[in-house]
Amino acid sequence: MKLYSLYFSPTGGTLKAARLLCSAWDCEITELDLADRSLDTGSLKFEKDDVCLVTVPSFGGRVPQFIIPKLERMEGNGCRAVAATAFGNRAFDDTLLELKNTLELHGFVCIGAAAAVTQHSIAPRYGAGRPDADDEKELRDFSAKLKAAAESGTAAPVNVPGKYPYKETGRSTIIPAADDKCIRCGICASRCPVNAIPENDPAATDAEKCISCLQCISICPQKARSADPAILKAVEQRLEKVCSERKSNTLYI
Repeated sequence: MKLYSLYFSPTGGTLKAARLLCSAWDCEITELDLADRSLDTGSLKFEKDDVCLVTVPSFGGRVPQFIIPKLERMEGNGCRAVAATAFGNRAFDDTLLELKNTLELHGFVCIGAAAAVTQHSIAPRYGAGRPDADDEKELRDFSAKLKAAAESGTAAPVNVPGKYPYKETGRSTIIPAADDKCIRCGICASRCPVNAIPENDPAATDAEKCISCLQCISICPQKARSADPAILKAVEQRLEKVCSERKSNTLYI
């Protein structure tokens, strides 16, 4: 059995959740970053005995759309899969259903699913410190259940919540920009998952391409990129009613 962990984690929370969900496995784990533009997912050929965990953040209740064609190029060949999402203490809406459906259409068998609460990437006061110690225990325990189900050979396809047609994707107005601390090192441009930062002008941002994942802010060594504080404050205020109460992880097997 080989375990593959495919993830998109622009600010780190999703990867932490993914690693907790893999924690019960004692085999070698191959981690693949879906934000890596050099990753050729079409070359990934899985086998029936493999297990593939795919973990993505919930963007407005959907899978980040640049990820869908990457998953569609993979060949599941009956590989058992776990669909997982990280959400910022609001809701994950149709994310799990969209992820599960995409995987199953391309030869994977989803035997489990998880929606893990992480700190909100845009409004970090919500879900602050999540996953916390209680979350970690819960996700580690669930990892053991996933491993047992995979090894049993009798796991059935999992059901997850969500609606189809999926909710419409919105467009964010949070477009990071560079200030005078930018030294044009190009790290942000090389790692932007959607090519929204020109490599010949890394201080700029293409607002039409940007998906507001904020990865460029989190990885900038000079702390030179940021979003408009007024817009961030407005988003925080808009989310207050739906994000203030502690949400639970939701696990399916």
